Amino acid sequence: MELQVTNSPFNQEQVELLNRLIPTLSESQRLWLSGYMSALSGGAAAVPAGTAAPAGQAVTAAPVSKEVTVLFGSQTGNSQSLAKKTAKKLEDLGFQVTVSSMSDFKPNTLKKVQNLLIVVSTHGEGDPPDNALAFYEFLHSKRAPKLEELRFSVLALGDTSYEFFCQTGKDFDKRLEELGGKQLTARVDCDVDFDEAAAEWMDKVAAALSEAGSGAGSASTAAVSSAVAQSEASDYSRSNPFHAEVLENLNLNGRGSARETRHLEISLEGSNLQYEPGDSLGIYPQNHPRLVKELIEAMGWNGDDTVRVKDGDTSLSDALQRHVEITVLTKPLLEQVVKLTGNRDLQQLLGAGNEQELRAYIQGRDLLDLVQDYALKGVPASEFVGILRKLPARLYSIASSPKAFPEEVHVTVRAVRYESQGRQRYGVCSTYLAERVEPGNSLPVFVQHNPNFKLPQNPDAPIIMIGPGTGVAPFRAFLGEREEIGASGKSWLFYGDQHFSTDFLYQVEWQRWLKDGVLSRMDVAFSRDTEQKVYVQHRMLERSRELYQWLEDGAYVYICGDEKQMAHDVHAALATIIEQEGGKTPEQAAQYLNELQQQSRYQRDVY
Repeated sequence: MELQVTNSPFNQEQVELLNRLIPTLSESQRLWLSGYMSALSGGAAAVPAGTAAPAGQAVTAAPVSKEVTVLFGSQTGNSQSLAKKTAKKLEDLGFQVTVSSMSDFKPNTLKKVQNLLIVVSTHGEGDPPDNALAFYEFLHSKRAPKLEELRFSVLALGDTSYEFFCQTGKDFDKRLEELGGKQLTARVDCDVDFDEAAAEWMDKVAAALSEAGSGAGSASTAAVSSAVAQSEASDYSRSNPFHAEVLENLNLNGRGSARETRHLEISLEGSNLQYEPGDSLGIYPQNHPRLVKELIEAMGWNGDDTVRVKDGDTSLSDALQRHVEITVLTKPLLEQVVKLTGNRDLQQLLGAGNEQELRAYIQGRDLLDLVQDYALKGVPASEFVGILRKLPARLYSIASSPKAFPEEVHVTVRAVRYESQGRQRYGVCSTYLAERVEPGNSLPVFVQHNPNFKLPQNPDAPIIMIGPGTGVAPFRAFLGEREEIGASGKSWLFYGDQHFSTDFLYQVEWQRWLKDGVLSRMDVAFSRDTEQKVYVQHRMLERSRELYQWLEDGAYVYICGDEKQMAHDVHAALATIIEQEGGKTPEQAAQYLNELQQQSRYQRDVY
């Protein structure tokens, strides 16, 4: 909307200047300008630092900015990254911001906090991340203080394919209100494609703090402009992936194995993407062409028809293959289908009292099952595609050290194939990489930093690595890094899989590192080679005395792999070892492990 001289108090020259300026302003700049003008209209001006006062206008000092505390709970690094972005945005608007992991925050100082922002993910089946657990438990205990002076807002990260979507964020939001806190802005729940929702939350938080007189007018124009320039930088990221060339794609399993594990080497040349051992690589996959074809046929659609997706118009076939999720059913999706179709049977499934039936139906079924089971044929493709969520990237633990392989990144991916409900099923990204990606092809990728899974800063510190199957990937990166920097600390690897002869991933490299002393010792468990299945936790218990001594000597413990069973079994084994060898009660052993986590000596990358 343009200003007109006839309906404004400005002259022609001022109108032209405003019409050139206003459309170019970002949300942050408009927010700053609004606060600045409000201060001017209040009598004595609160003039931003570095800004000249209008002629004849008395100048007073800008109000002292209120402090803002941003706490994050993060398992993979997303919440930590968003917390830092939030802090940067607020700092550029003149706020004094403290950013802290929940594990590093002293709960007894919570009473002093007036403005609190929570950025937290949900892990597993509704659980807090490891570094949020102690703070979560404190807040939900009788020791939690009344917080009548607190204003807060929660940004919750989750995945709608899980039943307890964003549960940890919801719990924090509810509990802070129970303790007397007032919502600064409403909680925002983010799905796996969280960038836009998180950015909107940041803008609303900034606006709410500014409207409350928290000092938004104290930011200089230069600072705001700098922040805008940085936010618009085109570095490769989750929302702007780098199209990387695949250099190698090898099957690591031997002939006769029941498994197929791919080792991919990918070029990062020209991307300026940086990573460290412990980080993950995000890969945007494509859905299986067979599933796309069957879905189009079942719905009576034409694959050449044009539909609208987030990135613009494309063919229906392309949309279903590259842009939208079609392999995962979620309760929010089923609710959208009911709104779109009015299907009574599906509506009944979603009704109160049918939670267990709904949970059983969603588990292991995909969009093709849904349209066949509930006779959804005939719904226009353009409307159906519009309710599907964006196809999310898949994260894989990086299996290489950048020092050992400059401008390359390696990943270890096990192909997922199984039969269910009378149909063959495919892991979206794993079978894409195994069946349809060859050297010379390109993949859209980004680096997902994970500051919660890192080698000790002291290269002399001993490390214990527990990674069965593809969970061993980051430990290949760890040892490659330790070799390159000449680390002298001891290292111990526990590895397991099905068969020694066909499933010993990276066997030659482990043997070389053992020979060269980079790897001090290795214990393996091949579950199908013995009459009684043996897993990594059994090997740990067999070596309990030595393992406990390593812990007492300051060892760091790392676990990577399956969260639902393996990680729990390994955790239980560690607790048993600490009880037996340390002469501790179960409660003391649990506290021992908690202290290891607090010291960043017990780190997990589980999924």
